[in-house]
Amino acid sequence: MTLPYERKGAVNRTREFLLRLLNPSDTPRVPKVIRQEAYSCLKHYPLPFEMERAAEEAPDIFGDWRHEAQ
Repeated sequence: MTLPYERKGAVNRTREFLLRLLNPSDTPRVPKVIRQEAYSCLKHYPLPFEMERAAEEAPDIFGDWRHEAQ
């Protein structure tokens, strides 16, 4: 069973991963088509402040971030 803080962490780690895919210094030799797909996914991806609001409005889904495990 996924806990709310784990779900929030997965969303944030996915954002970080996609951002790394966009940076050739971080991820050399990634094909252009993959970078384009990462950009497309991030175009409407929730920003940190949107995730904070989601946690406030749906704590059973994204939980109390103060208890987040690092």
